[in-house]
Amino acid sequence: MAPLSILIVGCGIAGPTLASFLLLSPLAAKEKPHITILERSPALRTQGQNVDIRGAGMTIIRKLGLESTIRTCLTGEEGAQIVDAQNRVWAEFGVDRTGKVQTGTSDIEILRGRLAEICYKRSKSVSEQVVRQGGAGVEYVYGDYLETIDQDGQKVHVTFRNSGEKRSFDLLVGADGLQSRTRNMVWGAEGEDDRVRQLGLYIGFFSIPSAATDNEWRRWFHAPGRKGIMLRPSEVKDRRTVSMGVINEEDTRFKEAAADGRRGMAFQKALLREYFQNEGWECERLLREMDATSDFYYDMVAQVRMDKWSKGRVVLLGDAAYCASPISGMGTTLGLNGAYNLAGALLRHPEDLPAAFSEYEEAMRPTVDRAQKLAPGMPRLIHPETVWGMWVMRAILWTIWCSGLQLLMFKLAGPPANAVPVVEYGFRELQDTPIDLEK
Repeated sequence: MAPLSILIVGCGIAGPTLASFLLLSPLAAKEKPHITILERSPALRTQGQNVDIRGAGMTIIRKLGLESTIRTCLTGEEGAQIVDAQNRVWAEFGVDRTGKVQTGTSDIEILRGRLAEICYKRSKSVSEQVVRQGGAGVEYVYGDYLETIDQDGQKVHVTFRNSGEKRSFDLLVGADGLQSRTRNMVWGAEGEDDRVRQLGLYIGFFSIPSAATDNEWRRWFHAPGRKGIMLRPSEVKDRRTVSMGVINEEDTRFKEAAADGRRGMAFQKALLREYFQNEGWECERLLREMDATSDFYYDMVAQVRMDKWSKGRVVLLGDAAYCASPISGMGTTLGLNGAYNLAGALLRHPEDLPAAFSEYEEAMRPTVDRAQKLAPGMPRLIHPETVWGMWVMRAILWTIWCSGLQLLMFKLAGPPANAVPVVEYGFRELQDTPIDLEK
Protein backbone atom coordinates (compact mmCIF):
# COMPACT_ATOMS: atom_id res chain seq x y z
CA MET A 1 0.00 0.00 0.00
CA ALA A 2 1.22 3.49 -0.84
CA PRO A 3 1.68 5.88 2.10
CA LEU A 4 -1.36 7.96 2.99
CA SER A 5 -1.41 11.50 1.66
CA ILE A 6 -2.91 13.73 4.35
CA LEU A 7 -3.90 17.39 4.28
CA ILE A 8 -4.17 19.02 7.72
CA VAL A 9 -5.95 22.38 7.70
CA GLY A 10 -4.66 24.51 10.58
CA CYS A 11 -1.17 24.94 11.98
CA GLY A 12 -2.17 25.61 15.57
CA ILE A 13 -1.63 23.09 18.36
CA ALA A 14 -3.57 19.98 17.33
CA GLY A 15 -2.51 19.94 13.65
CA PRO A 16 1.28 19.84 14.12
CA THR A 17 0.85 17.43 17.06
CA LEU A 18 -1.05 15.03 14.81
CA ALA A 19 1.69 15.32 12.17
CA SER A 20 4.40 14.58 14.74
CA PHE A 21 2.77 11.38 15.97
CA LEU A 22 1.98 10.17 12.45
CA LEU A 23 5.70 10.46 11.68
CA LEU A 24 6.72 8.82 14.96
CA SER A 25 5.05 5.55 14.01
CA PRO A 26 7.17 2.36 13.85
CA LEU A 27 6.74 2.25 10.06
CA ALA A 28 9.77 2.66 7.80
CA ALA A 29 10.35 6.25 6.70
CA LYS A 30 9.18 5.63 3.10
CA GLU A 31 5.94 4.10 4.43
CA LYS A 32 5.05 7.02 6.66
CA PRO A 33 2.29 9.41 5.51
CA HIS A 34 2.94 12.33 3.16
CA ILE A 35 1.60 15.28 5.16
CA THR A 36 0.70 18.81 4.08
CA ILE A 37 -0.24 21.42 6.71
CA LEU A 38 -2.20 24.38 5.37
CA GLU A 39 -2.35 27.62 7.38
CA ARG A 40 -4.43 30.58 6.25
CA SER A 41 -2.21 33.09 8.04
CA PRO A 42 0.85 34.19 6.02
CA ALA A 43 3.08 33.11 8.92
CA LEU A 44 2.83 31.06 12.08
CA ARG A 45 0.42 32.75 14.46
CA THR A 46 2.36 33.50 17.62
CA GLN A 47 -0.19 35.69 19.38
CA GLY A 48 -2.93 34.43 21.69
CA GLN A 49 -4.08 34.23 25.26
CA ASN A 50 -3.17 32.03 28.19
CA VAL A 51 -3.99 28.34 27.81
CA ASP A 52 -3.32 25.45 30.15
CA ILE A 53 -2.17 21.87 29.72
CA ARG A 54 -3.57 19.36 32.18
CA GLY A 55 -3.44 15.66 33.05
CA ALA A 56 -3.39 13.58 29.89
CA GLY A 57 -2.23 16.62 27.94
CA MET A 58 1.02 16.62 29.87
CA THR A 59 1.47 12.89 29.27
CA ILE A 60 1.30 13.55 25.54
CA ILE A 61 3.66 16.52 25.79
CA ARG A 62 6.19 14.28 27.54
CA LYS A 63 5.91 11.71 24.74
CA LEU A 64 6.98 14.48 22.35
CA GLY A 65 9.94 15.44 24.58
CA LEU A 66 8.59 18.95 25.11
CA GLU A 67 8.16 19.32 28.86
CA SER A 68 11.41 21.15 29.59
CA THR A 69 10.90 23.59 26.70
CA ILE A 70 7.33 24.32 27.78
CA ARG A 71 8.34 24.85 31.40
CA THR A 72 10.77 27.59 30.32
CA CYS A 73 7.86 29.48 28.72
CA LEU A 74 5.26 29.49 31.49
CA THR A 75 3.41 32.64 32.44
CA GLY A 76 4.12 32.12 36.15
CA GLU A 77 0.51 32.70 37.16
CA GLU A 78 0.06 32.10 40.89
CA GLY A 79 -3.71 31.73 40.78
CA ALA A 80 -6.86 33.83 40.49
CA GLN A 81 -7.93 36.78 42.64
CA ILE A 82 -11.48 38.13 42.64
CA VAL A 83 -11.22 41.93 42.89
CA ASP A 84 -13.68 44.82 43.07
CA ALA A 85 -13.57 48.36 41.66
CA GLN A 86 -11.20 49.45 44.47
CA ASN A 87 -8.92 46.49 43.62
CA ARG A 88 -9.71 44.85 46.97
CA VAL A 89 -9.23 41.08 46.95
CA TRP A 90 -12.39 39.24 47.96
CA ALA A 91 -11.00 35.75 47.37
CA GLU A 92 -8.00 34.04 45.85
CA PHE A 93 -7.55 30.52 44.56
CA GLY A 94 -3.95 29.46 44.09
CA VAL A 95 -2.39 27.10 41.60
CA ASP A 96 -1.77 23.49 42.61
CA ARG A 97 1.84 22.90 41.54
CA THR A 98 1.57 19.13 41.96
CA GLY A 99 -0.84 18.79 39.05
CA LYS A 100 -2.96 16.44 41.19
CA VAL A 101 -5.83 18.89 41.69
CA GLN A 102 -7.16 20.77 38.66
CA THR A 103 -7.81 24.27 39.97
CA GLY A 104 -8.69 27.32 37.86
CA THR A 105 -4.97 27.86 37.26
CA SER A 106 -3.08 24.87 35.93
CA ASP A 107 0.47 23.90 36.82
CA ILE A 108 1.19 24.54 33.13
CA GLU A 109 -0.02 27.98 31.98
CA ILE A 110 1.42 29.15 28.66
CA LEU A 111 0.51 31.56 25.87
CA ARG A 112 -1.36 29.84 23.06
CA GLY A 113 0.93 31.28 20.39
CA ARG A 114 4.04 30.06 22.19
CA LEU A 115 2.62 26.55 22.55
CA ALA A 116 1.66 26.52 18.86
CA GLU A 117 5.23 27.56 17.99
CA ILE A 118 6.67 24.76 20.12
CA CYS A 119 4.36 22.15 18.56
CA TYR A 120 5.20 23.40 15.06
CA LYS A 121 8.95 23.28 15.70
CA ARG A 122 8.71 19.77 17.09
CA SER A 123 6.78 18.62 14.00
CA LYS A 124 9.40 20.29 11.82
CA SER A 125 12.30 18.52 13.56
CA VAL A 126 10.51 15.16 13.36
CA SER A 127 9.78 15.79 9.68
CA GLU A 128 13.41 16.65 8.92
CA GLN A 129 14.55 13.40 10.47
CA VAL A 130 12.04 11.40 8.38
CA VAL A 131 13.21 13.19 5.21
CA ARG A 132 16.82 12.32 6.01
CA GLN A 133 15.71 8.68 6.23
CA GLY A 134 14.05 8.81 2.81
CA GLY A 135 10.46 9.73 3.73
CA ALA A 136 8.33 12.65 2.58
CA GLY A 137 7.84 14.39 5.93
CA VAL A 138 5.68 17.53 6.24
CA GLU A 139 5.06 20.29 3.71
CA TYR A 140 3.93 23.58 5.28
CA VAL A 141 1.81 25.93 3.16
CA TYR A 142 1.12 29.42 4.55
CA GLY A 143 -1.07 32.27 3.36
CA ASP A 144 -3.69 30.15 1.60
CA TYR A 145 -6.95 28.34 2.29
CA LEU A 146 -9.37 25.96 0.60
CA GLU A 147 -11.91 27.28 -1.89
CA THR A 148 -13.44 23.90 -2.74
CA ILE A 149 -13.55 20.44 -1.16
CA ASP A 150 -14.93 17.50 -3.17
CA GLN A 151 -14.89 13.76 -2.54
CA ASP A 152 -15.34 10.82 -4.90
CA GLY A 153 -14.90 7.92 -2.49
CA GLN A 154 -11.26 7.39 -3.36
CA LYS A 155 -9.76 10.85 -2.79
CA VAL A 156 -10.49 14.29 -1.41
CA HIS A 157 -10.03 16.89 -4.15
CA VAL A 158 -9.34 20.49 -3.09
CA THR A 159 -8.64 23.84 -4.67
CA PHE A 160 -6.35 26.35 -2.95
CA ARG A 161 -7.96 29.79 -3.05
CA ASN A 162 -4.94 32.05 -3.54
CA SER A 163 -2.64 29.86 -5.61
CA GLY A 164 -5.44 28.26 -7.61
CA GLU A 165 -3.66 24.91 -7.30
CA LYS A 166 -5.79 21.76 -7.40
CA ARG A 167 -4.60 18.80 -5.37
CA SER A 168 -5.91 15.43 -4.18
CA PHE A 169 -5.37 13.66 -0.87
CA ASP A 170 -6.40 10.39 0.76
CA LEU A 171 -7.54 12.22 3.87
CA LEU A 172 -8.36 15.77 4.97
CA VAL A 173 -8.16 16.74 8.65
CA GLY A 174 -9.92 19.94 9.71
CA ALA A 175 -8.00 21.34 12.68
CA ASP A 176 -9.04 24.92 12.00
CA GLY A 177 -10.70 25.90 15.25
CA LEU A 178 -14.10 26.88 16.61
CA GLN A 179 -15.24 28.68 13.47
CA SER A 180 -13.90 25.93 11.21
CA ARG A 181 -14.18 26.65 7.51
CA THR A 182 -13.64 22.93 6.84
CA ARG A 183 -16.65 21.99 8.96
CA ASN A 184 -18.74 24.69 7.32
CA MET A 185 -17.87 23.56 3.79
CA VAL A 186 -18.18 19.79 4.29
CA TRP A 187 -21.10 19.58 6.72
CA GLY A 188 -22.94 22.63 5.31
CA ALA A 189 -23.36 26.18 6.52
CA GLU A 190 -27.07 25.63 7.14
CA GLY A 191 -26.37 23.40 10.13
CA GLU A 192 -23.80 25.60 11.88
CA ASP A 193 -26.30 27.10 14.33
CA ASP A 194 -27.08 23.60 15.61
CA ARG A 195 -23.46 22.44 15.71
CA VAL A 196 -22.04 25.60 17.31
CA ARG A 197 -23.88 26.15 20.59
CA GLN A 198 -23.20 29.67 21.70
CA LEU A 199 -23.04 30.40 25.42
CA GLY A 200 -23.91 34.08 25.05
CA LEU A 201 -20.43 35.24 26.05
CA TYR A 202 -18.24 37.33 23.72
CA ILE A 203 -14.62 38.13 24.55
CA GLY A 204 -11.91 40.41 23.25
CA PHE A 205 -8.32 39.21 23.85
CA PHE A 206 -5.20 41.38 23.70
CA SER A 207 -1.94 42.13 25.47
CA ILE A 208 -0.81 45.36 27.16
CA PRO A 209 2.26 46.77 28.92
CA SER A 210 2.56 46.01 32.62
CA ALA A 211 1.75 48.58 35.29
CA ALA A 212 2.59 48.98 38.97
CA THR A 213 -0.72 47.39 40.04
CA ASP A 214 0.01 44.13 38.18
CA ASN A 215 1.41 41.05 39.88
CA GLU A 216 1.73 37.33 39.21
CA TRP A 217 -1.93 36.70 40.03
CA ARG A 218 -4.80 36.70 37.58
CA ARG A 219 -7.03 39.57 38.65
CA TRP A 220 -10.68 39.02 37.81
CA PHE A 221 -12.96 42.05 37.89
CA HIS A 222 -16.74 42.04 37.39
CA ALA A 223 -19.06 44.89 36.43
CA PRO A 224 -22.88 45.02 36.37
CA GLY A 225 -24.53 43.81 33.19
CA ARG A 226 -22.73 40.44 33.12
CA LYS A 227 -19.36 41.92 32.25
CA GLY A 228 -15.94 40.70 33.34
CA ILE A 229 -12.24 41.29 32.78
CA MET A 230 -9.30 39.00 33.45
CA LEU A 231 -5.86 40.62 33.65
CA ARG A 232 -3.17 37.94 33.65
CA PRO A 233 0.62 37.58 33.74
CA SER A 234 2.42 36.72 30.53
CA GLU A 235 5.59 34.90 29.57
CA VAL A 236 6.88 38.36 28.64
CA LYS A 237 7.44 39.91 32.07
CA ASP A 238 6.73 43.51 31.09
CA ARG A 239 3.41 42.64 29.45
CA ARG A 240 0.02 41.34 30.58
CA THR A 241 -2.80 39.62 28.72
CA VAL A 242 -6.39 40.79 28.92
CA SER A 243 -9.68 39.03 28.25
CA MET A 244 -12.65 41.43 28.27
CA GLY A 245 -16.02 39.71 28.03
CA VAL A 246 -19.74 40.42 27.99
CA ILE A 247 -22.68 38.02 28.23
CA ASN A 248 -25.33 39.54 26.02
CA GLU A 249 -27.81 37.73 23.78
CA GLU A 250 -30.01 40.76 23.16
CA ASP A 251 -27.53 43.08 21.44
CA THR A 252 -27.08 41.38 18.06
CA ARG A 253 -23.93 43.40 17.40
CA PHE A 254 -21.90 40.98 19.54
CA LYS A 255 -22.78 38.04 17.30
CA GLU A 256 -22.24 40.12 14.17
CA ALA A 257 -18.82 41.20 15.42
CA ALA A 258 -17.80 37.55 15.98
CA ALA A 259 -18.79 36.70 12.40
CA ASP A 260 -16.53 39.46 11.06
CA GLY A 261 -13.34 37.83 12.28
CA ARG A 262 -10.18 39.92 12.17
CA ARG A 263 -11.63 42.15 9.46
CA GLY A 264 -14.03 43.73 11.95
CA MET A 265 -11.43 44.71 14.55
CA ALA A 266 -12.39 48.41 14.69
CA PHE A 267 -16.06 47.55 15.20
CA GLN A 268 -15.22 44.93 17.83
CA LYS A 269 -13.04 47.35 19.83
CA ALA A 270 -15.69 50.08 19.63
CA LEU A 271 -18.33 47.68 20.93
CA LEU A 272 -16.26 46.67 23.94
CA ARG A 273 -15.39 50.32 24.63
CA GLU A 274 -19.10 51.19 24.67
CA TYR A 275 -19.81 48.52 27.28
CA PHE A 276 -16.78 49.00 29.55
CA GLN A 277 -16.22 52.74 29.60
CA ASN A 278 -16.97 54.38 32.96
CA GLU A 279 -16.98 51.00 34.78
CA GLY A 280 -14.14 51.96 37.13
CA TRP A 281 -11.31 49.72 38.33
CA GLU A 282 -8.62 49.82 35.59
CA CYS A 283 -11.01 49.95 32.65
CA GLU A 284 -9.74 53.32 31.42
CA ARG A 285 -6.18 51.98 31.23
CA LEU A 286 -7.28 48.74 29.54
CA LEU A 287 -9.46 50.46 26.96
CA ARG A 288 -6.68 52.91 26.13
CA GLU A 289 -4.24 50.05 25.61
CA MET A 290 -6.81 48.04 23.68
CA ASP A 291 -7.07 50.85 21.12
CA ALA A 292 -3.28 50.80 20.69
CA THR A 293 -2.67 47.06 20.61
CA SER A 294 -1.91 45.18 17.41
CA ASP A 295 -2.68 41.67 18.70
CA PHE A 296 -6.40 42.12 19.41
CA TYR A 297 -8.65 39.13 18.78
CA TYR A 298 -12.40 38.81 19.37
CA ASP A 299 -14.62 35.75 19.33
CA MET A 300 -17.70 34.15 20.76
CA VAL A 301 -17.50 31.55 23.53
CA ALA A 302 -19.24 28.41 22.35
CA GLN A 303 -19.18 24.65 22.23
CA VAL A 304 -19.15 22.45 19.13
CA ARG A 305 -21.39 19.41 19.42
CA MET A 306 -21.67 16.90 16.59
CA ASP A 307 -23.07 13.38 16.32
CA LYS A 308 -20.15 12.37 14.11
CA TRP A 309 -16.74 13.97 13.52
CA SER A 310 -16.08 12.46 10.10
CA LYS A 311 -17.75 12.52 6.71
CA GLY A 312 -16.30 10.39 3.97
CA ARG A 313 -12.57 11.08 3.92
CA VAL A 314 -12.79 14.26 5.99
CA VAL A 315 -12.38 14.23 9.78
CA LEU A 316 -12.39 17.04 12.32
CA LEU A 317 -9.93 17.50 15.16
CA GLY A 318 -9.81 19.66 18.30
CA ASP A 319 -12.03 22.73 18.58
CA ALA A 320 -13.35 22.21 15.05
CA ALA A 321 -14.98 18.95 16.21
CA TYR A 322 -15.58 19.26 19.96
CA CYS A 323 -14.72 22.67 21.35
CA ALA A 324 -15.60 22.59 25.04
CA SER A 325 -15.10 26.38 25.48
CA PRO A 326 -12.43 28.09 27.62
CA ILE A 327 -14.77 27.76 30.59
CA SER A 328 -14.16 24.01 30.64
CA GLY A 329 -10.40 24.33 31.21
CA MET A 330 -10.01 21.37 28.83
CA GLY A 331 -9.60 22.85 25.34
CA THR A 332 -5.85 22.39 24.89
CA THR A 333 -5.83 19.00 26.57
CA LEU A 334 -8.66 17.82 24.30
CA GLY A 335 -6.76 19.02 21.22
CA LEU A 336 -3.57 17.21 22.22
CA ASN A 337 -5.41 14.04 23.21
CA GLY A 338 -7.47 14.10 20.02
CA ALA A 339 -4.36 14.43 17.84
CA TYR A 340 -2.72 11.52 19.66
CA ASN A 341 -5.76 9.24 19.37
CA LEU A 342 -6.43 10.10 15.72
CA ALA A 343 -2.81 9.32 14.86
CA GLY A 344 -3.10 6.02 16.73
CA ALA A 345 -6.30 5.07 14.94
CA LEU A 346 -4.81 5.88 11.53
CA LEU A 347 -1.74 3.81 12.38
CA ARG A 348 -3.96 0.82 13.20
CA HIS A 349 -6.28 1.20 10.20
CA PRO A 350 -4.40 2.91 7.35
CA GLU A 351 -6.45 1.08 4.69
CA ASP A 352 -9.81 1.43 6.42
CA LEU A 353 -10.56 5.07 7.19
CA PRO A 354 -14.11 4.42 8.48
CA ALA A 355 -12.67 2.00 11.04
CA ALA A 356 -9.98 4.53 12.00
CA PHE A 357 -12.50 7.32 12.44
CA SER A 358 -14.77 5.05 14.48
CA GLU A 359 -11.91 4.09 16.80
CA TYR A 360 -10.91 7.76 17.16
CA GLU A 361 -14.45 8.71 18.17
CA GLU A 362 -14.76 5.77 20.54
CA ALA A 363 -11.56 6.83 22.28
CA MET A 364 -12.47 10.52 22.51
CA ARG A 365 -16.25 10.69 22.96
CA PRO A 366 -16.43 9.89 26.72
CA THR A 367 -13.77 12.51 27.50
CA VAL A 368 -15.42 15.12 25.27
CA ASP A 369 -18.86 14.49 26.77
CA ARG A 370 -17.49 14.96 30.27
CA ALA A 371 -15.48 18.06 29.37
CA GLN A 372 -18.50 19.72 27.80
CA LYS A 373 -20.64 19.33 30.91
CA LEU A 374 -20.26 22.76 32.45
CA ALA A 375 -21.40 23.51 35.98
CA PRO A 376 -25.11 24.46 36.19
CA GLY A 377 -25.71 28.10 35.29
CA MET A 378 -22.33 28.66 33.67
CA PRO A 379 -21.15 31.10 32.41
CA ARG A 380 -23.95 33.40 33.63
CA LEU A 381 -23.42 32.27 37.22
CA ILE A 382 -19.98 33.92 37.36
CA HIS A 383 -21.13 37.04 35.50
CA PRO A 384 -23.91 38.55 37.65
CA GLU A 385 -26.37 41.03 36.18
CA THR A 386 -26.71 43.42 39.13
CA VAL A 387 -24.57 45.07 41.80
CA TRP A 388 -26.42 42.99 44.40
CA GLY A 389 -25.67 39.79 42.43
CA MET A 390 -22.00 40.70 42.27
CA TRP A 391 -21.91 41.23 46.04
CA VAL A 392 -23.54 37.85 46.66
CA MET A 393 -21.11 36.09 44.30
CA ARG A 394 -18.10 37.72 45.94
CA ALA A 395 -19.41 36.89 49.41
CA ILE A 396 -19.83 33.23 48.48
CA LEU A 397 -16.33 33.05 47.02
CA TRP A 398 -14.94 34.86 50.11
CA THR A 399 -16.61 32.23 52.33
CA ILE A 400 -15.15 29.36 50.31
CA TRP A 401 -11.71 30.97 50.42
CA CYS A 402 -11.80 31.58 54.18
CA SER A 403 -13.15 28.10 54.91
CA GLY A 404 -10.29 26.40 53.11
CA LEU A 405 -12.73 24.34 51.05
CA GLN A 406 -11.40 25.45 47.68
CA LEU A 407 -9.36 22.27 47.09
CA LEU A 408 -12.41 20.13 47.83
CA MET A 409 -14.46 22.30 45.47
CA PHE A 410 -11.96 21.85 42.65
CA LYS A 411 -11.65 18.10 43.30
CA LEU A 412 -15.40 17.76 42.87
CA ALA A 413 -15.94 20.25 40.05
CA GLY A 414 -12.56 20.92 38.45
CA PRO A 415 -11.57 19.96 34.90
CA PRO A 416 -11.49 16.14 34.49
CA ALA A 417 -8.07 16.05 32.81
CA ASN A 418 -6.53 13.57 35.26
CA ALA A 419 -9.20 11.00 34.40
CA VAL A 420 -8.43 10.96 30.67
CA PRO A 421 -6.85 7.65 29.55
CA VAL A 422 -3.77 7.64 27.31
CA VAL A 423 -3.60 4.45 25.25
CA GLU A 424 -0.25 3.10 24.05
CA TYR A 425 -0.07 2.92 20.25
CA GLY A 426 3.62 2.15 19.84
CA PHE A 427 4.79 5.61 18.78
CA ARG A 428 8.47 6.33 19.30
CA GLU A 429 8.86 8.53 22.37
CA LEU A 430 11.28 11.43 22.06
CA GLN A 431 13.88 12.40 24.58
CA ASP A 432 13.24 15.69 26.36
CA THR A 433 15.50 18.01 24.40
CA PRO A 434 15.16 21.82 24.50
CA ILE A 435 13.92 23.59 21.37
CA ASP A 436 15.64 26.75 20.20
CA LEU A 437 12.80 29.28 20.14
CA GLU A 438 14.99 32.11 18.88
CA LYS A 439 15.35 30.71 15.36
